[in-house]
Amino acid sequence: MTTVTERDVIVVGAGPAGATTATILAQKGYDVLLLDRHQFPRDKTCGDAVPAGAIELLWRLGMHEKIEKAVERGELYPLEGMLLVSPRGHKLHAKFHHGKQGANSYVAPRIYFDALIQEHAVASGAEFCQAQAKAPIVENGKAVGMRVQANGRTHDLRARLVIGADGVTSVVARNLRPKTEQHVAGHRAVALRAYIEDIEEIPKEVEFYLYKDILPGYAWIFPIGKNKANIGLGMRLDHFRNKKYNLEQMLHNFLARPEIKKRLLHGGQLRDIATWQLNFGSQKHMQHVFDGALLVGDAAGFINPLTGGGIHNSLVSAELAAQIADEALQANDVSRSKMQEYEQLCHEHMWKSMRNSFWMQRTFMRFPALVDFLVKQMKENSILAKTFLTKL
Repeated sequence: MTTVTERDVIVVGAGPAGATTATILAQKGYDVLLLDRHQFPRDKTCGDAVPAGAIELLWRLGMHEKIEKAVERGELYPLEGMLLVSPRGHKLHAKFHHGKQGANSYVAPRIYFDALIQEHAVASGAEFCQAQAKAPIVENGKAVGMRVQANGRTHDLRARLVIGADGVTSVVARNLRPKTEQHVAGHRAVALRAYIEDIEEIPKEVEFYLYKDILPGYAWIFPIGKNKANIGLGMRLDHFRNKKYNLEQMLHNFLARPEIKKRLLHGGQLRDIATWQLNFGSQKHMQHVFDGALLVGDAAGFINPLTGGGIHNSLVSAELAAQIADEALQANDVSRSKMQEYEQLCHEHMWKSMRNSFWMQRTFMRFPALVDFLVKQMKENSILAKTFLTKL
C-alpha cells in the first residue's frame, strides 16, 4: 500500500459495486484506493445470475473484450431463457431479451465475475490493497478515512470521500447509519447456495421453483456447464425464523422432489455449501449518504425483494455514486447536503421496482394460488414473469 497523506477516495469492498465505483472514478483521474479483506480471485456466496443490463453497463466502462474472453474460457455461462414453476407445478418457459446493445444474460460464478471487475479497476488506475476495514474515521461528525488492519498492523487511512461497498455486513453502514435505521427482518432474507456437478441441466435456462413451503421465496437451479449448476434457495428472514426452518435440510428436501430427483445422476453431489443474508431495497427512508461518505450495492441494501437479485442494482448504484462523488469532489464539498441527490437518484432508478416486488412477495405468501394463476394463465405477460426476466 502506497503511503499517501490523503486519498481522493477510499472504496471499502472490491465486489461489483465497489470495483465499478473505483473504475469510474479512477478513469476520471481521481486517486482511488480500493480495499478488500480478500485477495482476488475469491468466492462470494451468491446465485451468480447477471442480467444483460449489468453486462452492458460494464461494456460502457471498457470491459467488452474482457467479458467476451471470459465467456470463451467458459467462466461466464450464457443464458437464453428461464423456467418458472408454480406451487401446483404449472410451468412457464420464457425467453430472455437481449440488452439494448445486444448483450446476453449469464450465470457468472463470482470467483470469476468479481475478479474481472476488480482487475479492470486496477487497470483503470485504482490502487488495490488487501486490508480488513475496522471502522470509518469520524471527526466532527464527518467521515475522513478508514481504520484498517493489514499485515498485522492497524493503519489510519485518510480520504476526502469514503465509499462503503462492503456488503450486507458493511462496517461503514453499521457505524454511520443510526442503529434505529438498520434493516429489519421483514426486509431481509436468508439464503443457501451450493454447487452441484451431477445434475441434468436445462441448457442455457435458469430455473425458479416457487412452492408452498418456501414462499415468500424460491429454490433455484442455475446451470454453469454440462451437468453443473449453482443450486440453492432463499426466503424472507422473519418467515424463516418463525417457521424454525433449517436451510440445508430444505435444500435436501428440494433435491428429493420427484421432478428434481430423477435428474440427479449420482444422487446429487454438493460442494461449497454456504449461507448468507440479504438486505432488500424495499425498506423506506434508508440513509445512503453521510457527511464524507456514500453507500453502494449490498452495503446500501439495493437487493430486489422478490428475486433476491442485486448485481445489476449494485452496478447502477455505483454509476450514480461515482457521478455524485465527482460533482462533490470538484466542488470540494462532500457534505450530506451536497451529496443527498444520490439518494433521490437511487429512488428514481430503483424504488418503483423494489416497491412492486415487495408487494408481490407479501401477496404470494398469503395467496399461493395467485402464483399458479399468473404462471398458468398470464404466462410471460404477468408482472411475476417480467420481474424474474429482468431482475435476476
